[in-house]
Amino acid sequence: MTEQRTPPCDPAALWSSIEDLWTWLDTNRRHGGETGLVLRMLKLTEEVGEVAQAVIGATGQNPRKGVTHTWEDVQGELCDVVITALVALRTLTPDAAGVFGRHLAGVTERSLGPREP
Repeated sequence: MTEQRTPPCDPAALWSSIEDLWTWLDTNRRHGGETGLVLRMLKLTEEVGEVAQAVIGATGQNPRKGVTHTWEDVQGELCDVVITALVALRTLTPDAAGVFGRHLAGVTERSLGPREP
């Protein structure tokens, strides 16, 4: 029986999982250097395409196929995009959590204004 991981719900668990996924991918990569880096970034485009496919399937937009997905499928695909993006960020820097945190704080302040103490 394999050990079940606790779903990451806090930042430390999330970043620990991202580090584990990055390590696994890095250990099993087929291409290194710039080619490996570019392929890691392109994986994000693949995942975004899967979101589009799920949305089309959830809305039945393709009359030949009809409804093939649910909105829960779309949620899962969006999660895959986020995970893939965070692993890609970790590929660029070992301080992915810090880079993301600072960037999120900047976007939040730019959009919502400074936080009140």
